[in-house]
Amino acid sequence: MLIWATNQIILITIAVFFGLLLGNIRFGRFSFSTSGAMFVGIFMGWRVVEFINTIEPTNEMYGVAQNLLSQNIIDKGFFDLFLILFIASVGLLAAKEVGRVIRIYGVKFILLGIMITFIGAMSTFGVSLISPLNNPYFYNGVYTGALTSSPGLAASLEAARVHSSELVEKYEVLSYHEKQRILKIIGDTKVSKSENDISLTKEQKNRFIQNAEAGVGTGYAVGYPFGVIIVIFAMNFFPIIFKIDIEKEKLLLTEELEGSIKKIDIKKQEHNLERRKEVYFDLSAFVLVCLVGYIVGIPKVSLSSLGEVSLGSTGGVLIAALVLGHIGNIGPFCFRMNSKILSVLREITIAYFFAIIGLRYGYQVIDSLTGPGLAMVIASIFIGSIAMTLGFLVGKYVFKINWIMLAGAICGGMTSTPGLGAAIDAVGSDEPAAGYGAVYPFALLGMVIFSNLLNHLF
Repeated sequence: MLIWATNQIILITIAVFFGLLLGNIRFGRFSFSTSGAMFVGIFMGWRVVEFINTIEPTNEMYGVAQNLLSQNIIDKGFFDLFLILFIASVGLLAAKEVGRVIRIYGVKFILLGIMITFIGAMSTFGVSLISPLNNPYFYNGVYTGALTSSPGLAASLEAARVHSSELVEKYEVLSYHEKQRILKIIGDTKVSKSENDISLTKEQKNRFIQNAEAGVGTGYAVGYPFGVIIVIFAMNFFPIIFKIDIEKEKLLLTEELEGSIKKIDIKKQEHNLERRKEVYFDLSAFVLVCLVGYIVGIPKVSLSSLGEVSLGSTGGVLIAALVLGHIGNIGPFCFRMNSKILSVLREITIAYFFAIIGLRYGYQVIDSLTGPGLAMVIASIFIGSIAMTLGFLVGKYVFKINWIMLAGAICGGMTSTPGLGAAIDAVGSDEPAAGYGAVYPFALLGMVIFSNLLNHLF
């Protein structure tokens, strides 16, 4: 039992197997599909941590068990690997339509990406006023977690580091109330009014910065799984609640895309057919997409006082897949591959990705349902629900965006990779990935801007 509970490959595979069994069960028109692996993973992750905590230091497996805890049950390398493979496969699947999608919905997607992140930020600020926490940086983490934004987490950590550093450097000129709040975050007792002019020690300054970053991380860990759950349910229940006929939406989308094709001369048409010929599967081209995308996601761009931002592995690989897939052929590499093969690869990788999410965050999910974490759970559910619902209403009824594209665009507005997987499953098509890819860069910019703004509002 101990060997099974501490073997990451076994844990992931069991979560995928039973998750897919759960996903095949239908509850009326709803089923968990591949996201069932996440719910099984959550239960397993919680039970594994509970079991590991019972292992005595005298046990020969104690060191292995503690190492597993330090990695949050599943090594982040597995998380990144399956994330990259999933994004590469959906990006290549959606590449053939991305050009036409941007021509049809371009400006609307830009506005949607900024709007969803802004609504999420303002909802977070509202919740922080209603239910303040001793460490306000928790809410910045909840914001990125509720929108399931891994790139947003990196931006929030950077913003918290810069903001907390600025506060401790100008501590002497802060108000009495602001000093008390800083000391609470540090963990020291309240300063009396007669001690209002004291300075912080170097150790206290470092502890404040560390606690600010830890607050973001904790808020994200609590908010993230609930954000994923919200997206999964929204993608499945929005069509039911708002009476959307998915098959009709697919037909309408096809008509929209076909109507956007301009007449081209025969020579250009022949060139495009040659450039976009399809192969069964080109492994070297697929690996190249992953490599190029990962490299593209590394560089950070400075936004002055807002800090730095990068596309990350998600954004980099997605953009590389969409661009290279749209181009078609480059030398010996063919990026137009058989849709059935890419679909199978997508299904496998998203199932493993969901299982890893559940295993990594399972204990935090169950543990946060009681005690102080409950406030962050409620906040994450509220923030994610408001951002998605208003994004849907504006996208559907103001911008008149087809639901197939809008499903991906909403997930892109939340920079939510698990959401994209849920959207693809819910509509039974890979086309939401094009909407996701078009909105993602602008949503990422919004996450950076509003994460910084929140620090100054709390």
